Parts: sequence; C-alpha cells; structure tokens
Amino acid sequence: MAETIRHDKTARQLRLLSDALDSGRLGPVKRLVNTLSPAEIGNLLESLPPGKRSVVWGLVDPEDDGEVLVHVGEDVRESLIADMDPDELVAAVEDLDIDDLADLVEDLPDTVIDEVLKSMDRENRERLEQVLSYDEDSAGRLMNPDVVTVRTDTTVDVVLRYLRLRGELPEHTDHLYVISRRHQYLGRIALQSLLTRDASTPINQLIDDEQPAIGVDVSADEVARMFSDHDWISAPVVDDNNVLLGRITIDDVVDIIRYQAEHQALGAAGLDEEEDMFSPVLRATRRRLIWLSINLGTAFLAASVVDQFAATIDQLVALAVLMPIVAGMGGNAGTQVLALMVRGLALGQVSASNVRTLLWKEARVALLNGLALGLVLALIVLVWFRSPGLSLVIAAALTLNLVSAATAGVLVPITLKRLGFDPALASSIFLTTVTDVMGFFTFLGLATLVLLR
Repeated sequence: MAETIRHDKTARQLRLLSDALDSGRLGPVKRLVNTLSPAEIGNLLESLPPGKRSVVWGLVDPEDDGEVLVHVGEDVRESLIADMDPDELVAAVEDLDIDDLADLVEDLPDTVIDEVLKSMDRENRERLEQVLSYDEDSAGRLMNPDVVTVRTDTTVDVVLRYLRLRGELPEHTDHLYVISRRHQYLGRIALQSLLTRDASTPINQLIDDEQPAIGVDVSADEVARMFSDHDWISAPVVDDNNVLLGRITIDDVVDIIRYQAEHQALGAAGLDEEEDMFSPVLRATRRRLIWLSINLGTAFLAASVVDQFAATIDQLVALAVLMPIVAGMGGNAGTQVLALMVRGLALGQVSASNVRTLLWKEARVALLNGLALGLVLALIVLVWFRSPGLSLVIAAALTLNLVSAATAGVLVPITLKRLGFDPALASSIFLTTVTDVMGFFTFLGLATLVLLR
C-alpha cells in the first residue's frame, strides 16, 4: 500500500513537472522541486529525459546537491556531475556524512577529489580513507565513523552534561555506545534510559550488552538481514579486535534492501540496476547485446534439438502446433521456482543443509502440477486432433518438463552461486535453455517412439 502511494505521488509530481517545463514556466518547477526531499528529487531526476533533467537539476537548491547525488544511480549521477564545475562539486559534497561521501568520491573527477580532501580536517580525512579501504559490499563501507561513545566509569549526570556540551547528535542516534579504555565495544545505552534514570546512576548499571556488534567485513546483504531480524535502528561496527569503528543506521539498510529488490528484478533480465532509463541508445545497446548474444547461442541449442526430429514433425504437423505449449509451460514453472530460490539465497535461507529437501519438495509439486495440467491438456488435444496417442504424449511430456524445470530452478542458481556468479543475473538464461531443450526433446522424442512406430 505504501509503495503504491509512493509511486502515485511520483507520477503526479512528474506530470506536474513535465507540464510546467513544456509551458516554459520555471518558477512553479523550482517551487515544486524545493519542497521535495533529496531522495524524492533524485527519483524525479531519474524519471526525466536528459533535456528536462538538466533544466530541473539547475533549479535544485545547491545545499541539496550532494544528497541528491547520493540518491541517484551511477549513470544518472555521471550525467549530473558532468554538468557541474569543480567548485560546485566541492561545495556539494563537503558537508556530506563520511559514509555518503565514500559512495560518491570514486565518481568525482580527480581534481575535485583533491580539493575535497584538502577541505577536510585531518580526522575526517583519515576516517574517509579508512572507510574507502573496505570492500564496497561490506559493513565497513556502509558505516559512518561518527559515533557517540561513553565510558563505564561515569554517571548519567556526566553523560548528559557531555551531550549538552556537544550541542547535537548524529542522525538516527537511538543509543550511545560504551567502550573500554582501548576503545573496545562493551555494549550500548538507550537514550531513554539516560533521560529516565537518576542522575547519579552509574553507567555500568545501564549497559545493554545483548546487541551483537557487526564485523567490519560482514557483507551488506547480511547486514540487511540482521537489521530485519532484530528491528535495529542502528548497530555498532567493530574490527577483529572488537574495537569500535563506527555504526550503521537504518537509512543505509533501507537503501540496501531497495538495491536488492531492483537487482533481482532487473538482473533476471540481464540488466543493471544502475542503468539510466534514458541512457544513450548506443550505450544501452552495447550493455544488452552481451546477454542477448548469450541467449541467441542457447536458442540455437534448442533449435538443434528440434532439427533432430524434423522428419517426425514433417509427418505430424500437429507437433509443430503443440510444441510451444510444453516448452512455455516448463519455462513458467521453472521461473516460479527460480524466483523463490534467488530470494532464498539473498536472504540466507538456502544452504547445503536444506537443498536436498527443497529439491524433493519442488519435484513433487511439479509432478502433481504436471499430472493435473497434463490431464487437462490431454483432453483438449483429444478433442482438437482426435488422437489418443498424441494426447498421451503431450501429457507425459508436459509432466516430465515441469519436473525438469523445477529441478533446474533449484540447482541452477545454487550452482552459479557456488561458482562465484550472481544467481539473479544469469539463472534465467540457463533455466530457459533447460526448459526449451527438455520440452522439445521429451515431446518430440515421445512422439517419435509412440506415434511413428
């Protein structure tokens, strides 16, 4: 429901923007744009073709430029950065949080990076370098080093006076982190505990040591799963010696979850979630041509199977009419299983310990569906072509192909993951090959054995 409301709001804003731009009235456009959050502006920019996007980008409040750049895909970001001069870029990114700046810095021109580093104090420069030293898909890259820490040998009154002296807290601060003299993580203290306990209460009586810290090398997917499982708003990040390095907040995790959803949806079609919807024709052609070429090669494999039964098809023209049904039904059934498996792998629900159980369950589901649909299809074919033998053949072929599709739907993504490939990106091509080849082979092979004896 919330997602539908968000999409409707974006569509309405896009329509208003387009109408105002078409009329040449930039005043209403600027007023509308500057009532939106940076994330909403980024979403709108991605929805506009290059010409209108450039106009709207020029109307964005310069104070929001950096945050907007964080919330757009790499292709769109590249085009927006190209329209900015170095001074604008430096001003846009110099006030960003360290974790957001780390997302952007590698897309900036070298001269701009140098200026940004020069404008930072030594502590923040070292923090940025530390974050950039970690793998892109890791907790270390997601974390913000800006954390508020306290020691065990203080009281609530001392901590509250310290917080008032600071004047402000980092965004999404729901806990303070307790550390040892060696800066090792000991636990956390909820802000509500500080506000509701007696001022003389020792800090060591308020420590919650049940929340585990996240290792700096933990993958982003695992971070998202941990936040989802425990309903965290923030979580500490530590190194191998349990030294507190920073924290990850819920806003970063929401971005991970959105990225995962887009990756699964677009990856299944061989597309990149960072691709600009309005990217240049030649660039889009080049990206898609690779996967389409692979698909063409697998299509020839299926065609070669059909060619082996050319004589059978010549004698029974009805086979050519019915062939796509068997292959198509197998493809749809396999896609259902594949979607469940890719999701399960992403959530860590699928492992070597339960693959055999999953395979056996999906094979039985496919068998029952095959028998039910095969019976319906057999009756239709009997009425259509008045051939009991053909009805029997297509029912058996459909059942066998559904079982093959289920088997491939389970094993293909697992195999690709073990080989180091992305299951969401490559599985559908191999699944289609299996269902086409097995569909044609079982149907035409059975027809040759049963109908042409």
